[in-house]
Amino acid sequence: MSERLEDIAVQMVAGGRGLLAADESTSTIKKRFDTINLESTETSRRDYREMLFRSDEAMKKYISGVILFEETLFQKAADGTPFVDIIRAAGAIPGIKVDTGAKPMAKYPAETITEGLDGLDERLARYYEAGARFAKWRGVIAISSILPTRGSVRANAQALARYAALCQEAGIVPIVEPECLMDGKPGDHNIDRCAEVTESTLRIVFEELADARVNLEGMILKPNMVIDGKNARKASVAEVAERTVKVLKATVPPAVPGIAFLSGGQTTEEATAHLSAINASGDLPWFVTFSYGRALQDSAAQGLERQAGKRRCRPARIHPSRRDEQPCRQGQLEERPGKGRLSFWSFELMGRERRTQLPALSAVSFPLIVTATRNRFVPRKTVITHSALSQQEPP
Repeated sequence: MSERLEDIAVQMVAGGRGLLAADESTSTIKKRFDTINLESTETSRRDYREMLFRSDEAMKKYISGVILFEETLFQKAADGTPFVDIIRAAGAIPGIKVDTGAKPMAKYPAETITEGLDGLDERLARYYEAGARFAKWRGVIAISSILPTRGSVRANAQALARYAALCQEAGIVPIVEPECLMDGKPGDHNIDRCAEVTESTLRIVFEELADARVNLEGMILKPNMVIDGKNARKASVAEVAERTVKVLKATVPPAVPGIAFLSGGQTTEEATAHLSAINASGDLPWFVTFSYGRALQDSAAQGLERQAGKRRCRPARIHPSRRDEQPCRQGQLEERPGKGRLSFWSFELMGRERRTQLPALSAVSFPLIVTATRNRFVPRKTVITHSALSQQEPP
């Protein structure tokens, strides 16, 4: 694999593959395990992630990279094989979440600033040595009738840019994730408000990236889709796709090789349908794919069920939910006749003998969004200057 940042970035988003976000912190994955009555221990977390990473056919065909939590980056499977080696053997790239979380921002009620810059250069050197070739940092932007403030957006954009510059100095591709929250409080904003906040936020982010001298061809953008709040859902799939593409074309330079959307609290069906519609919307200047966590894992996690007398886990195998997968590849989802559900590829987890306490798996659906791929990609050098960006401040 090439060690050039530009080559790694393209590999992460090209070829109809996308990113599996398996970077849940220990506290976050405990909440997920609590919903399926599974105790969160180092062993159960290891086996759950091994189950995903050893899904050989699906990993090789559809996953270009895996975002890991620090524990998992240095962890080994039950047979002693490092997870990094398992991911590489599947043709995917190991990555690492490097921020330490969003914390309340002093003097800015109801807003946060993401921390983790202290000592990041030393940590990046360790992560690179361990095999990580890309990283992720999430900035959280609240949306309401009065939020976000200009100060919080600017502070989070500066942190994202500083992180991205440090990553590139360490030979690691940064995923820049400014998430305008769909499921925050109160979550009652309409799609117009989301479009307004997302556009102004992205303008500020790329302004800060330019100031930090970040190489846009060696990074990936992980934005939210333009969608109404979780408690005010009215927009159609077509409108979400149209508004999302419009905002991105207005703010994201074509030098950025790819956009990997976050699911941001959407259901599996919503995230699938919206991504498919975005890919079907016409010629885009970037590769467009997914970087999903919950939207890829929730069905699998909910399907974990205990079987009396045995507890085992086997690698997944994949099967198409329709005989013809081409509509999915080209961003065209259709409803299943008589079932009223979206058509998508899924993993079928069938089980493998395991000596651990992970419950047995039985025909668990693990939806996987298959993205459209562009037939051409011509890297271009693009220099972003202040004069090229709107001076509009976030609302």
